[in-house]
Amino acid sequence: MRIRFCYMVAGILALGATLSGHARPAAAADLGLVTKAPVGTCTEIVFTCENGHQYPLCPRAVSVEGEVVTASLLTGRGGIHVRHVPMGVGYRYAGRGVWLDGFRENALLNFGKHHQVACTIAHS
Repeated sequence: MRIRFCYMVAGILALGATLSGHARPAAAADLGLVTKAPVGTCTEIVFTCENGHQYPLCPRAVSVEGEVVTASLLTGRGGIHVRHVPMGVGYRYAGRGVWLDGFRENALLNFGKHHQVACTIAHS
């Protein structure tokens, strides 16, 4: 009985903290990449990396807020299908053998476990 009471009090406190509105909501830039271009265009989000290459991200599906949900990451060998993976801070787009971790304009492009390249987003 005492445990149920403690859970009830904890639930009420959590609900009160949620409804009070003091917590800063996460911005869209912190949760994923945002695009205004139509689906299928590959020129708006381009990752310019330290290895001298540019990797365009071609959105396939975009949420109502404009966040890229699925896309093709164009590498020298063609496009790799990547999907947005929700994270607490920043964003991650993961595909077969490649993933992209980032926060706002800075990102790390990983080709497997042992090859990582620092990149920045060049919006056009």
